[in-house]
Amino acid sequence: MSSANFIDQIRIECRSGKGGAGSRHLRREKFMPKGGPDGGDGGRGGHVIMRANPNLWTLLHLRYTKHVIAQDGEGGSRNQCSGKAGEDRIIEVPLGTVAKDAETGEVLAEITAAGQEVVLLQGGRGGLGNQHFHSSTFQTPRFAQPGEPGLEKWLVLELKLLADVGLVGHPNAGKSTLLSVLSAAKPKIADYPFTTLVPNLGIVQYRDGRSFVMADIPGIIEGAHEGKGIGLRFLRHIERNSVLLFMVSADSPDVKAEYQVLLNELGQYSPELLDKERILAISKCDLLDEELAAALRQELADDVPHVMISAVAGKGLEELKDKIWARIQAPVDAEPPPSAFG
Repeated sequence: MSSANFIDQIRIECRSGKGGAGSRHLRREKFMPKGGPDGGDGGRGGHVIMRANPNLWTLLHLRYTKHVIAQDGEGGSRNQCSGKAGEDRIIEVPLGTVAKDAETGEVLAEITAAGQEVVLLQGGRGGLGNQHFHSSTFQTPRFAQPGEPGLEKWLVLELKLLADVGLVGHPNAGKSTLLSVLSAAKPKIADYPFTTLVPNLGIVQYRDGRSFVMADIPGIIEGAHEGKGIGLRFLRHIERNSVLLFMVSADSPDVKAEYQVLLNELGQYSPELLDKERILAISKCDLLDEELAAALRQELADDVPHVMISAVAGKGLEELKDKIWARIQAPVDAEPPPSAFG
């Protein structure tokens, strides 16, 4: 998916419909000149509704939609006829979309299930007709309730990809290559930093017809939580992942230090990310001879599950999938992983 077609955040103005006014009509017929009040109620205004559409993967279709306005309710009429309710406006979004108040940042709704609907803004209630106000001592009320006004609010819609595994690593750590080998995804791959500019999703096949979803986000650099690089913008896409797969290249000068930098950046962005299950993958291990590989294994502690892989050579991939699947199926009440190496 190109960066021009991947839109994961939009700002939009929403306005629900106002309720219709109640009718003040008095019944007047040929043989009933003083028939009393028969004004109907006004119809409610239309709601603004957010609905999940599993066929959508981005907010691209809303890119040029700046205003979403629901229809107003119709007023009541004679013969106690109620007005028609205003038509709802439905905003279709992909799974994982979060709606926030643009001014306060308050989370208003989250969409996580196919077909789920959430009313973002309620339409105004219709006013009562004058038929509701007559009594034995007040026979001809000549007034009715006006309809309630609709609500108006600027909203921010953010997409958080739903995946089982999120790839975390510095630029050129081999994340896109791994995703392309394990799944049918075709992310852009090149030998320069920040090749990946947008998140990519892939479905990884496992044993006995089972599978899991893997998400690749742009590389993270030191200082990302301060706005450096581009990875911070996309960290929201791993907030819902069950497992974080950290990738450090085997040619890194210090594997532990690089892993610690990644942990620190995630912790600065959201401490909750450090409570997730995680696995460390040492990529590009085909660059190492047996002696260097043995020395690296000796250096790595057992604080976090790790595996040495090479996506190009196909080395260690089955072991990696086994570890990922075991972590995905781990009980939710298991102890959280340690925060770093010893």
